[in-house]
Amino acid sequence: MKLNYQLLDVFTTEPLAGNPLAVVLKADGLLDNQMQAIAIEFGLSETVFLMKPNVDRHTSAVRIFTPEMELPFAGHPTVGAATVLALQQRLSAVRIEERVGMITCIVDRIDKQTAYARFALPRLPEEVGKAPDTKAIAMALGIEPEEVGCGLYQPAVYSAGVIFYLIPLRNALVLRQLKLNLGRWEETFPLGNHSVYCFTETADEKDADFAARMFSPGMGIGEDPGTGSAAAALIGLLARHTNFDDGQAEFQLRQGLEMGRLCRIAMQLRKDGGVLTHGGIGGNAVVIGEGVLDLPD
Repeated sequence: MKLNYQLLDVFTTEPLAGNPLAVVLKADGLLDNQMQAIAIEFGLSETVFLMKPNVDRHTSAVRIFTPEMELPFAGHPTVGAATVLALQQRLSAVRIEERVGMITCIVDRIDKQTAYARFALPRLPEEVGKAPDTKAIAMALGIEPEEVGCGLYQPAVYSAGVIFYLIPLRNALVLRQLKLNLGRWEETFPLGNHSVYCFTETADEKDADFAARMFSPGMGIGEDPGTGSAAAALIGLLARHTNFDDGQAEFQLRQGLEMGRLCRIAMQLRKDGGVLTHGGIGGNAVVIGEGVLDLPD
């Protein structure tokens, strides 16, 4: 069985930057354990498998695997899959079936290898648990308790399909100097896959409103360069602290700088009557290679 695949860098237009992604094409014949094994073989934070959609008018069904598990939703695989489908089929919109639901992506094709994809969140973020106390957070991150918190933001737990502990930090220097203490990680962050999204405001950076880092030992990911599902969760916390009840806001977030894999993620939110009614994620992706998997039948 031969399966074509493409390699992309997501949340960037620069090859060998951003968040790497493998996209396996025409993967309908694969079993679950085979998809998991292929994700382990690639060794990337996520691997995407494209299959025939359940609904004819949709473009593709998508399954997403980390080296440890399948995910119902993830942002950089969604942007990457939309880019592959749009470039191959010359589409300006793709409808992708993920486990979390159907996602419509609007895609601007930049050249034969590069595109910008944006999509409305299939599930709006909601608060789903209680954050640990500040001392426990500080111990897990290797910082001082007074370095937890940023402006109006305090630790929270949100999910837009995947649970994240959202941990605001005092500034970008604290974000850069984290030293994780994994010994009590799961005890401190027990919900979901024990995933932590640390972020801070970056008023002094012209190209970013926020900076972030994501750690998820439970997903088989030490640190992830660019995490759309975490940015989607963060939209929920941002919406809580906007200074308007009716209107729209856009934010730019950088992630992965500390890893040498800079990602830029666009976030959008809209509120009506004080309630979050829309969240969106966007980013670039560039195809950097392709190949063939040669597997036993």
